[in-house]
Amino acid sequence: MDFLQHVKTLAWKDIRVEFRSREIVYTMTFFAGMVVLLFSFAFLRESSAANGGMITDASLSPGFIWVAVLFSGTLGLSRTFDRERETGTMRGLLLSPMPRAAIFLGKAVGIFVMVLVVQAVVLPLVALFFDAPLFDHPLALLCLTLAGTLGFALVGSVFAAMLLKSGSREVLLPVVLYPILVPLFIAAIKGTATMMSGSMSETWFWIRFLLAYDLIFTVAALWTFEHLVIE
Repeated sequence: MDFLQHVKTLAWKDIRVEFRSREIVYTMTFFAGMVVLLFSFAFLRESSAANGGMITDASLSPGFIWVAVLFSGTLGLSRTFDRERETGTMRGLLLSPMPRAAIFLGKAVGIFVMVLVVQAVVLPLVALFFDAPLFDHPLALLCLTLAGTLGFALVGSVFAAMLLKSGSREVLLPVVLYPILVPLFIAAIKGTATMMSGSMSETWFWIRFLLAYDLIFTVAALWTFEHLVIE
C-alpha cells in the first residue's frame, strides 16, 4: 500500500502541476490537432459520385491517429522531463526514500493521463475530417486507446528519464525511442484498421498483442529504470 501511495502521490503531483499551467497539454493537443488537420487536407481527393465534391479516405485514418499521438506524445515527454531537470526535482526524488520503481510508475501514469487527453481530442477530429467509423465499437476503441497509450507512456518514461542529463536529449529521444515503439504502433494501427472494417476477431488479437507488449516492457522498465537513471 505504501508503494501504491508513492505512485499515486507522484502522479497526482505531475497532473496537478500540468493542469494548473496547462503548458504541456495545450502544446501537445494543438500539435496533434494540426497534424490531423494537415493530413486531412493532404489526402483530399475528388469524389466519384455524380454530385462530385471532395472526400477523404477513411482507411488512412488509423495511421494518422497514432502518428499524431506519437509526435505529440514525444513533445510532451521532452517537456515533462525538462521540467524535472530545471527544478532539480528528479535529483530530489532519487535522493528520497521512495522506491525507484514508484518514481518510474508515477511519472508514467502522469504521462499516460496527458496523452489520453490528447487522444480525447484527436479521435473526434479524425472521425469528423475522415468520416471514419471509429465509434461503432466503443469497447474495442477504448481498449486499443488505453493499451496503446499505456505502452507509449511506459517506454517513453524510461528513455526520457535516461536522457535527462544529455545535452542533445531532444534529438536523441526520438532516435532511441521510436525503434522500440515500432511494434506498439504497428499493432495499434492494425487494431484500429480491423476495428473499422468490422473484423473484431483480428482487433482483439491486436489488443492482446498490445497488452503483452505493455506487460513485457513494464517488467523490463521496472528492472532497468534505477540503473539507467543513476548512470
